[in-house]
Amino acid sequence: MSISKKSLLALAAILLLIVSTACSSQEAQNGNMVKVAYRDFGANGKALTEWLNVVKAEFEQQHPGAKVQLVPVQASEADWFAKIALMMKSEDTAPDVVTEDTFMVNSDAKAGYLEPLDDKVKGWSDWENFFDGVKNGVTANDGKIYGVPYSTDTRGLFYNVNIFKKAGLPVPWQPKNWNDILTAAQTIKKKVPGVVPFWANSGKASGEATSMQTFEMLLYGTNDTLYDSKSGKWIVKSPGFLNSLKFIQTIYSKGLGPQLSQVLTGQAGDILVTQLMPKEKVGIVLNGNWIPSTWRKDGPTPWPEGTKVYQFTAMPTQNGQAPGFTSMSGGWALSIPSMAKNKELAWEFIKLATSKKYQKEYSLKSGDLTTRKDVANDHEYKAEGIFNQATKFLEFTHFRPAVDQYPAVSTQIQTTVEAVVTGSLPPKQAMDQYAQNVTRVVGTDKVVSK
Repeated sequence: MSISKKSLLALAAILLLIVSTACSSQEAQNGNMVKVAYRDFGANGKALTEWLNVVKAEFEQQHPGAKVQLVPVQASEADWFAKIALMMKSEDTAPDVVTEDTFMVNSDAKAGYLEPLDDKVKGWSDWENFFDGVKNGVTANDGKIYGVPYSTDTRGLFYNVNIFKKAGLPVPWQPKNWNDILTAAQTIKKKVPGVVPFWANSGKASGEATSMQTFEMLLYGTNDTLYDSKSGKWIVKSPGFLNSLKFIQTIYSKGLGPQLSQVLTGQAGDILVTQLMPKEKVGIVLNGNWIPSTWRKDGPTPWPEGTKVYQFTAMPTQNGQAPGFTSMSGGWALSIPSMAKNKELAWEFIKLATSKKYQKEYSLKSGDLTTRKDVANDHEYKAEGIFNQATKFLEFTHFRPAVDQYPAVSTQIQTTVEAVVTGSLPPKQAMDQYAQNVTRVVGTDKVVSK
């Protein structure tokens, strides 16, 4: 019986598929496949996807026979942590490289999900080019390094120069303490009606943005902190904690903040950066350096004049005490799961991705701050928006406690802040309730009051 030409073509196609699959399987078995799992932020994560694809192309050129498989994971923040943890638990599903939120480094390392990289960075001359502060962000409580940071950020105060001039306030502006901020906000309220004098994320719906960008920005500008790393205890009551809540209470009780319908919604961030700020309806904003990325020509709300109208300045400490200013930083790192099949090639991928060339390219595309000192000194980087100013804040920045219970404690912070904002609890009572709730969550032996 003869075989038709069509049948032969079909048979050839099947054989090709089998051979191709076998080759791909063989590559994986031989350790030539590098799987890179990352959180897909959708339209807002375009720069991340583009960056990884460019690095993938060059990596495959530099390593003939090796293949990079990008594994995007679309998920909310909580779902991402759960999904990636599940992937890293098994040899069958563990990627070779994973994007790791730096505040999860310690808990993931403690759970045994991540490979320590100390031996690798010791022999890597580029490691000295990374800021010490961001290195701390990838160092777990056991003193070991579990990732190479590729993005970071800082937080400070944006102020509208046009509103300031109308109010008779100085431009440029650099407040020396919290009272300077309150005085400026009160002046704006009096002399420039129709605008929000001061904006800060203030409710549970804003999640970590309320915890980190508002409360912790205030708290770490006092003489107190959220967590005592030496004793391993949460500081649930302190003068700094109370004063931070009092500052928030003053903003809202004096009519210096936004309407609650604007700020206590999950869309608060979008309302701020796509509506209020471009329409010049807010005087001072306590937030992060990434805000202007929304106004880029390829961003959601193009506004070329944005960084001229809203300038960025450092957040002062409560009374101007040393070091004078404060900031909070987060960021992302590339890590190697402990169950990864191809750790050596994974390390080569990480080195290429975080090299000066690709670090600069990622920062310019994404709006995230560089983690490298040599990129920070690059003329093109320094000329971009507020990069130069925001990067300087890394000198006095702080990081969230890299402790397992932090997400649960952060939720209590959000509830506490919202209670003060809405007036349902005064600051002292709100702090007492926070102390009770956190004690219940972490245990009596893990809390302390000052």
